[in-house]
Amino acid sequence: MMSDKTILVWFRNDLRIHDNEILLEAIRKADSVLPVYSFDPYYFKPNASGNPKTGNFRARFLIQAVADLRANLRKLGSDLIVRIGNPSEVLPQLCEEYGVNEVYHHREVAHEETQRSEEVEAALWKIKLNLKHFIGHTLYHKEDLPFPIKDIPDSFSTFKKKVERDSDVRPCLPTPERINSPVITDAGGIPTLAELGLAEPIDDGRARTKFVGGETAGLAQLDNYFINSQLEASAKTKGATHTKLSPWLALGCVSPRQVYWSALQHGDRTAETIILELLWRDYFRFMFKKHGLKSYEPEAKIDSAAQDAAFELWKKGNTGVPFVDASMHKLNATGYISNYSRQVAAGYLVQELEVNWTKGADYFEEKLIDYSPASNRGNWAYIAGMANDPRDNKYFNAAKQASNAEINGTFIDTWLSADGVMG
Repeated sequence: MMSDKTILVWFRNDLRIHDNEILLEAIRKADSVLPVYSFDPYYFKPNASGNPKTGNFRARFLIQAVADLRANLRKLGSDLIVRIGNPSEVLPQLCEEYGVNEVYHHREVAHEETQRSEEVEAALWKIKLNLKHFIGHTLYHKEDLPFPIKDIPDSFSTFKKKVERDSDVRPCLPTPERINSPVITDAGGIPTLAELGLAEPIDDGRARTKFVGGETAGLAQLDNYFINSQLEASAKTKGATHTKLSPWLALGCVSPRQVYWSALQHGDRTAETIILELLWRDYFRFMFKKHGLKSYEPEAKIDSAAQDAAFELWKKGNTGVPFVDASMHKLNATGYISNYSRQVAAGYLVQELEVNWTKGADYFEEKLIDYSPASNRGNWAYIAGMANDPRDNKYFNAAKQASNAEINGTFIDTWLSADGVMG
């Protein structure tokens, strides 16, 4: 008689129970499912500048998201095992402890995350277990693209045209109603920021949006956006399109397909803009998959003392350019600024201060709560003029597309005021 099959689901940047292929497939294929999340110390170590690789705003958002995932799994009769440690050590230990037969995870594309996967795969192979890879972070599934990864157009405009013409977005997968799991003897505690080596962030009273990590808050933000958008449409008001969903998309608390189908379902007046943003996310991930890190390698550049000094002024919002400074003050104080603000701040650092763009990319990695490796590096590379199609840069040329609503005095006055926490 064969023993029951147990599949370990390794959660990474897919912290949700809806539209989650690895979770649903594990439920279908196994008698019991073991959900696991590991806080990897690698992502909390100091970066090249000596600051935390993951800042405290982003780390807090992550902790909240993991706690929410655990709560949602418990509602389905399961639990989430949480550990602090290198997954290549944590996962094999849990596999042996719980008699796991196979491990599922979503494949990543950035080099650091890919290397982590390879280390886990090698460690599992030593105990004769398979790490099965799934694709679940994009709007369009890789298998549905009208070209193989190696032939994806480097021009975004060509990529967009062909994908929209020849591919379809898959429907969202159903949400599990129940999950059978083995008896978990030690689920583990969710770490505090102090245990990750970080200080508790101080929320700035000027911030109009408070970001709370987790699928529950992400789906609420999705619903609230469309409700507010419809109210604005009925009132015939015009404003900038800011769904502010990117933090939840970055951690997979909300899936791109959920956003896409919600936009179409609501007949939202901003659906076209929302879908365009989702397509850019896809494009950057597929470019990473096609070219790897080499696609965004900067030209060799020797940093001067003057450039180092300029970079420090930029980080602290002391450049003397009001909109740039206000944007950086808000970033430091909240961990979030609009896409437009990022483009202006990045463009100023690269084009006016002539600082190596990778420094800015590293700083955004630390600060942004919606940090995503492919999008962050891709956006910075485009700002630095590394686009393959000059037409693509029109989307990123923020300096020439100034919006009066975006650069009004209220924003600048608010985030250059002396009161409040600058972080």
